[in-house]
Amino acid sequence: MIPVQKMTIEKSASVLIRVDYNVPLKNGKVVDVRRIESSFKTIDAVLKKGGVPILIAHLGDATETLHPVANILSKHYNTVFITNDLTDTRTHEIISTVPSNTVILFENIRRYEGEEKNDKAFARLLSSYGDVYVNDAFSVSHRKHASIVELPKLLPSYAGVQLQTEIKSLSAVVDSQKSPFLFILGGAKFSTKIPLLKKYALKADSIVIGGAILNNFYKAAGFPVGDSVVEEGYDKEIKPLLKNPKLLLPVDVVVLRPSNAFATKSKGKKVVLTPDEIQDGDVITDIGPQSAGLINEKIQKAKLVVWNGPMGWYEKGFTNGTVTLAQSIAQSKAATIIGGGDTGAAIESVLDGATNKKIFVSTGGGATLDYLANGTLPGIKALG
Repeated sequence: MIPVQKMTIEKSASVLIRVDYNVPLKNGKVVDVRRIESSFKTIDAVLKKGGVPILIAHLGDATETLHPVANILSKHYNTVFITNDLTDTRTHEIISTVPSNTVILFENIRRYEGEEKNDKAFARLLSSYGDVYVNDAFSVSHRKHASIVELPKLLPSYAGVQLQTEIKSLSAVVDSQKSPFLFILGGAKFSTKIPLLKKYALKADSIVIGGAILNNFYKAAGFPVGDSVVEEGYDKEIKPLLKNPKLLLPVDVVVLRPSNAFATKSKGKKVVLTPDEIQDGDVITDIGPQSAGLINEKIQKAKLVVWNGPMGWYEKGFTNGTVTLAQSIAQSKAATIIGGGDTGAAIESVLDGATNKKIFVSTGGGATLDYLANGTLPGIKALG
């Protein structure tokens, strides 16, 4: 854990703030503003000190634009959206004319090859625009990109308010001795979650598996999975975990069963089955009601819960299992860490604006997993 440092910012200093504005869009509009709003405390702190916030962010790949994000920012701050190429010397002149008490947003940083290549020359170019660097993008601090790990080497560097909050909350989990400790893991991309599973197979009292990664466990355990998505090549990793008495797999699941020859993987008849009842063509989409009830019992008895990833095919509307667990957590007395966009959205929809001091919703997905597994991230290490 890095020491908390107060930002030393002189009046009119240009402060490069790495934020994560990789937010979901629909019809060109931002549909979830949580990541944007999480940066406001750091932006406000810089403005209060008389500094000029210059925001560095990405959205999707190199083809996307941050214009929808600029529209959101402009509702809260005087905002100037810089679309000029940063390699153009005239861009410095444009920025120098920006009035005080203004927030500057650079266009999608991934439009520059040097960003993802962690190019030192590109980092030097970025540093030419600032006097101070602040990392407030916990959710991308697991990536070794120029604006995250190389840029802080070139300027006085600090952790932003959101980054400090994330580190404080997640460090409490890493160091926690609370028991019973329930670890719930869902979502997809089993390959990225192996280190975390191995670590918490030792640390947690119970581990619940859901989401698409459940398909891998069912397959390794000898259950049929129909046409459900499975990441091949991980049976050797999973079979030792299956022998762990702490591991809890759902006892029933919701599947889509094709109703005709033209049905697709996202259409069909919903059926609740036990794992051994799954047939060819079936697609597992969510945990079943009996499993949700059993997990709820574990949640109510737990003193600490860490949950990452939805229990079902969330983006296709199979949200019942995830929402049911979110309701259980909202009603429990357990200290809870929530990671992942869909999981965070579920718990916040249940809370409906209410505050729950026992629940911390992390802005990170992969970053949260990496921090819990390793106790730090490349972007945190780079701050020194």
